[in-house]
Amino acid sequence: MAPNPPTTEPTPTPTLTLKPGTAWSDAWQRCLTIAPEAFQADRVLNFWASSWQQDGRPLPATSPVDGSPIAGPPRLDAPTAQQAVRASLDQHRAWRHIPLAERSARVSATLDALTEHRELLALLLVWEIGKPWRLAQADVDRAIDGVRWYVDNIDRLLADRTPLPGPVSNIASWNYPMSVLVHAMLVQALAGNAVIAKTPTDGGVACLTLACALAAREGIPLTLLSGSGSELSAPLVRSPEIGCVSFVGGRDTGARIATEVADLGKRHILEQEGLNTWGIWNFTDWPSLTAVIPKLFDYGKQRCTAYPRFVVQRSAFNEFLSAYLPAVRSLRTGHPLAVADPAAPLPTLDFGPLINAAKAKELADQVAEAIDRGAIPLHRGSTADTHFLPGQDTSAYLHPVTLLNPPPSSPLHHAEPFGPVDTIVLVDTEAELLAAMNASNGALVATLSTDDPATYERLAPQIRAFKTGHGTPRSRGDRDELFGGFGASWRGAFVGGELLVRAVTDGPAGERLPGNFPDYHLMP
Repeated sequence: MAPNPPTTEPTPTPTLTLKPGTAWSDAWQRCLTIAPEAFQADRVLNFWASSWQQDGRPLPATSPVDGSPIAGPPRLDAPTAQQAVRASLDQHRAWRHIPLAERSARVSATLDALTEHRELLALLLVWEIGKPWRLAQADVDRAIDGVRWYVDNIDRLLADRTPLPGPVSNIASWNYPMSVLVHAMLVQALAGNAVIAKTPTDGGVACLTLACALAAREGIPLTLLSGSGSELSAPLVRSPEIGCVSFVGGRDTGARIATEVADLGKRHILEQEGLNTWGIWNFTDWPSLTAVIPKLFDYGKQRCTAYPRFVVQRSAFNEFLSAYLPAVRSLRTGHPLAVADPAAPLPTLDFGPLINAAKAKELADQVAEAIDRGAIPLHRGSTADTHFLPGQDTSAYLHPVTLLNPPPSSPLHHAEPFGPVDTIVLVDTEAELLAAMNASNGALVATLSTDDPATYERLAPQIRAFKTGHGTPRSRGDRDELFGGFGASWRGAFVGGELLVRAVTDGPAGERLPGNFPDYHLMP
């Protein structure tokens, strides 16, 4: 009888620990040391009238990373916010007369300070909004590099233009505090405006507070306020002192703001959500699709330019799945700061948690409901390869899910999920392809993968997205790249490159800005 083969014990999975020096308490202590004027032992402060103010009621907050307590926003009431808006107008009237060379020097000094504290700003983003380390650093870097481009080009961009009559009011979502919100604020100030920003309710207050503290030291005329949208809408949107309203967020809130600013005739920039789609038609380069799928899951698709919908030619569905499924199965998620060895670098993850446990549950419930009503689950992420600390709270995490044919009654059929859920719709004709890609009445980006350039040139103009890629994803863009949206995904002036400066300045009499306005639509 042949001897039994030798048995081998399975290799034990190493126990993960928090990377030394990356705890929330470590980050908070560094904030207290670097900007004691803006941080206290147990709270952050609001900034208005050129002073850090101990007003507002701090709300409790938890990190999506592990459910542990972190700093919450100090929420102001409407009368106090109105005082802050009036003070910002005074700043605006003085700042608009500061010579451009001095404004550029102050913004450049701010960028140097942000660069010096780049890693702390990124660490705050990890804890506050759950960004993996790589993506948190990229968010900070895009803000700094993007604004430097404007500093280098501002003389040309401001030719024959003047600041607005009043400050710019910014109300932005939580997902890109640096590369969207801080970037916009510094460019608005560079163009000669005082700037007001409302901190997102769901996260980012400490990162924004540190960034604003560094900018305030250089004399940038910023105002940073926390509060509920319902409480602060009147002062930050309808106040006559406001020269422009800039909003980034969902369609429901954006539509309400659009109605208010249109009635007031106020300058506005309203970036809203849309169902960005990726079409597959007469396509054979499947290795290129496999390579790009993991990138589409960056930050768990919590991005305005994420692609949550694939519209696939039915005859190519088997080949699509052969390219798609191995890629989505390779995704890595987990605790962004957990390591097996204290000396090891932070993990390279595709995404960490969603913004909070409530969002994770809401999306899981939508998935379950869609399946109950007939959607076919093609992929569900496994917990076998999770990257978590022992016993940590994982309620804000959701593994990737892919559904075929979500029912029309499901929100996943027509709306952006803002999480790691892909849906696939099969089509048989070009007309069906276009109808499915235009399901949400306008989008920010889209992509069409087809082998034939002539087919792309013929179909792409019929896709209602501001940017359409040929087999490659499109993004919001940096520096001189323009950005906007079609249909309900955008209201008001388009931005990016020279358009961002034009959106927050006045030009020649009778100028029509490129954008999507109540009385006209003008593409750049």
